[in-house]
Amino acid sequence: MITHIVCWKYKPETTAEHRAEHIAKLRALPDFISDIESFAVGADILHLVRSFDTGLVAVYRDRSALDAYTDHPEHLKVAALGKQIAEKVVSVDFESE
Repeated sequence: MITHIVCWKYKPETTAEHRAEHIAKLRALPDFISDIESFAVGADILHLVRSFDTGLVAVYRDRSALDAYTDHPEHLKVAALGKQIAEKVVSVDFESE
C-alpha cells in the first residue's frame, strides 16, 4: 500500500469561500478516480503555529495506482487550484504493509 499525505498552507488573502471550494473539489476526486482505496480531506481544527490549513490522506494499492491518480485530469485541475491559493504545499508518500 502507498499512503499519500498532502498539506496546504493558504496565502493570507485566500478567502473562506476559496478554501471551502478547494476542500470540496478535493473531496470529489474519489468520484472520478477509481484507484483510490481510502481518502480523507479536512480543514485543520487546532490552528497551532505549526499547523497547515488543510490536509489530505489517501491510500493506494500500489505505485501504479498512485501514478494514475497523480496524472488524472481531475486531479491536475485541483492541484493547479491548490498551487494557486497556497503559499506552501508539503507532501510525503510512503509504502506500508
